Amino acid sequence: MNWANRLTLGRLALTILFVLALSSVWTYGRSIALVLFGLAGISDYFDGEIARRYGTVTKFGKLMDPLVDKVMMAAAFICLVPLGAVPAWVATIVVARDFLITGLRLLASSEGAILPAEKLGKHKTSWQIVTVVFFLLLLSDARVTAGRQGRRLVANRLARWGQRFALDYDRPNDLFRTRVSLAPSRADLSRRGLGFDDS
Repeated sequence: MNWANRLTLGRLALTILFVLALSSVWTYGRSIALVLFGLAGISDYFDGEIARRYGTVTKFGKLMDPLVDKVMMAAAFICLVPLGAVPAWVATIVVARDFLITGLRLLASSEGAILPAEKLGKHKTSWQIVTVVFFLLLLSDARVTAGRQGRRLVANRLARWGQRFALDYDRPNDLFRTRVSLAPSRADLSRRGLGFDDS
């Protein structure tokens, strides 16, 4: 087995560890999940690059690379739903689309044809990885208790920042002078009866 295929299987292992970390109740589980998902995303670039550069493209890699990508993204979006990061309908669309594409690839492979991932699909996966990393960055703040009210405060901060950006788009200097905090302050949480996990 060449190194490109090893990286592909390694990404599958990182996905399993990512799900375990994100689903754990450990204080720094989300931060560990962020690191694991970042490593998995980086490996998604390097396995294809190594295979093309050294001429080690195999049928196994053509089939497993996009399949592992879909497992990774489906696991990420499904795990983000109960945390309130993404709505369930978004995860449903992502997972349903990936399952349909995977079914077509398996059908083609049963006929002896291998459908490799196209550039458009790779760009789509890259943007999905960026989206998941963004939400993991918000969730990895171990100080705030992962309650529904705490997530609502973060969402409100994001909405206010977006409104300010939309209103002040013609004054870029004001944006650079504005300090925006995505995480709610201690005063905000104390007024709503939320605590901090200092352990």
